[in-house]
Amino acid sequence: MSKIVNPILRGFNPDPSIIRVGDDYYIATSTFEWFPGVQIHHSKDLKNWRLLTHPLARKSQLDMIGNPDSGGVWAPCLSYSDGTFYLVFTDVKSHLGPFKDTHNYLVTAKDIKGPWSDPIYLNSSGFDPSLFHDEDGKKWLLNMVWDHRKGKNSFGGILLQEYSVEEQRLVGPIYNIFRGTELGLTEGPHIYKHNRYYYLMTAEGGTRFGHAVTVARSKSLFGPYQVDPFGPILTSSGKPELELQRAGHASLVETQNNEWYIAHLCGRPLRPSMNCNLGRETALQRVEWTGDGWLRLVGGGNSPHVEVQGPVLPEHPFAPEPQTEHFDGKHISIHLQSLREPLSEEWVSIKKRPGFLRLTGRESLSSTHRQSMIARRQQSFTVEAETVVQFSPETYQHLAGLIYYYNTKNYYYLWISHDEQLGKCLGIMTSDRGMYDEPLETPVSIEGWERVYLKVKIHFEQLQFYYSQDGVNWIAIGPVLDASKISDENVELVTGGYRIDQGFTGAFIGLCVQDLSGQKKYADFDYFTYRELDRQ
Repeated sequence: MSKIVNPILRGFNPDPSIIRVGDDYYIATSTFEWFPGVQIHHSKDLKNWRLLTHPLARKSQLDMIGNPDSGGVWAPCLSYSDGTFYLVFTDVKSHLGPFKDTHNYLVTAKDIKGPWSDPIYLNSSGFDPSLFHDEDGKKWLLNMVWDHRKGKNSFGGILLQEYSVEEQRLVGPIYNIFRGTELGLTEGPHIYKHNRYYYLMTAEGGTRFGHAVTVARSKSLFGPYQVDPFGPILTSSGKPELELQRAGHASLVETQNNEWYIAHLCGRPLRPSMNCNLGRETALQRVEWTGDGWLRLVGGGNSPHVEVQGPVLPEHPFAPEPQTEHFDGKHISIHLQSLREPLSEEWVSIKKRPGFLRLTGRESLSSTHRQSMIARRQQSFTVEAETVVQFSPETYQHLAGLIYYYNTKNYYYLWISHDEQLGKCLGIMTSDRGMYDEPLETPVSIEGWERVYLKVKIHFEQLQFYYSQDGVNWIAIGPVLDASKISDENVELVTGGYRIDQGFTGAFIGLCVQDLSGQKKYADFDYFTYRELDRQ
């Protein structure tokens, strides 16, 4: 029996919702402001996973123009009933300050790969929706409720309301079935029926280092729910020595052979900073039912393990992903995503110059509306990425290049532009919590270069940019930068007890173009290589 090595979904893949349909396993994870929305990975053995599809791929399903950083798609829940896949999710329009604007929707499909329906609006009372299909055929929506009032617990409990398939809306009374434990910040609800009990699994303690998985049960769907006397069934809280930190937000699955696992999010911090630049990842833990009907980790305790006993299933590996995207197919790699909106010939094309990706410049890196960027997750601590660009900037307002990106306030950017004295030139811009800087004293002139090769190497917390005229002889440019700053932990900013910024995504590496003059200047990229130098 083989071992499962965690995390199973490396890089930014949080809030896992796992299901089994026949012999196939699927996990849906949050994508926040990245488009298309929701990642669905597929496995046959729980050990080997591949990215299969993004169900929210049309603007009619998900319109995130203007959504804030770390807004967008929060905590999807994937389920299957009566030959139909159901996916509920939150589109978050604001999340800082006393209020949260959180709209919950449902989409369905007969095939996991689609087509997925246009969304059915559900409610806006909170976030982290989940759909429970009861044995009597009724369907129930759960979500946490947000309470903005001063002096109240802002995480106001878990709401339950019936969903009518016929009417395509929520119907009947709303029940607050669980107000959480002393850990607080109760969210991420899922209900499972097992041996006459309804089991409510929630995330508590917040999605930072105090995160935890709590289980409560009741013989009635409506409660009251008895909390597991053992305490959280999974947490890394107070255990800084563990490799997997931030463990929480779990969902439950049973194999064909009656083996049980929970999928949960986790983070692997760089040390000593304890910043998780890979974001929140997905791991699996094997669990079992006790004689008195509670879930426990196999092996005891409540700490997440890096290695877990796999199920009694034949191994099913997938072919390795190509390291280089040559932009010569009909579609761009499934691993490349855009910000807030679908790809459009207006700004991104592999048709206008076959064999190249043409990006047409639009708004700045500060924009939450229309950035011309495609990027992929960093999924290992030691990676390098490379491209070659053909770009003819005419003004300093024309920029194109290679970016290491968290959000509009946190990034490192190796750019090609134009300077009045130097002509075509290379430079670096950085933003750290919104503090803009250009670490080079003067840009590097590359006047007369038709093709410019760009590279970034990341080794844990160290990041170095390079450039080349031939793709063989590379020259380092700029200082070694701190990759750990491209992380949730660095983004979070609390002043005087008031949270003024927070982040929930992870590091992306990609290609982008800006035209701040509005002239629609474009750049052509011949390829994009992403290479992992280890599997950490």
